[in-house]
Amino acid sequence: MATLKIMKKLIFLPLLLLVLATSLSCESKDPALLKVFVRSSSNQLVSGAKVIVIGDQQSNPATLEFVDTSYTNSSGFTVIDMNEYFDVSGKDNTTGYFDIIVKYNNKIATGYSRCRIHTTSVETIYLPN
Repeated sequence: MATLKIMKKLIFLPLLLLVLATSLSCESKDPALLKVFVRSSSNQLVSGAKVIVIGDQQSNPATLEFVDTSYTNSSGFTVIDMNEYFDVSGKDNTTGYFDIIVKYNNKIATGYSRCRIHTTSVETIYLPN
């Protein structure tokens, strides 16, 4: 009978440690991304549009300096890695506000986005006629 109790403890203790270690290491590792779709005034996706993302330092709370430029792909969108911003901004800063400027041929359009750490934010910018 005593041997059975010792065997149960020998099995239970490592399982408990395994569950505890697994739960403590379960931190969200999802990347912070900003996905920007660019559409024409007739709602067609636009490839080759220049997308500029700028941190809004006038936001509340203020967003740190950040500028990134990308071009839309053949599907009409671009993905900007916001982990670069959140890696520099510190652990307590989990949200940033960003102005988006899109240039295509002689057309310019603007937008605004709120990005959060470990989250994909999606914005659609429409070019004028």
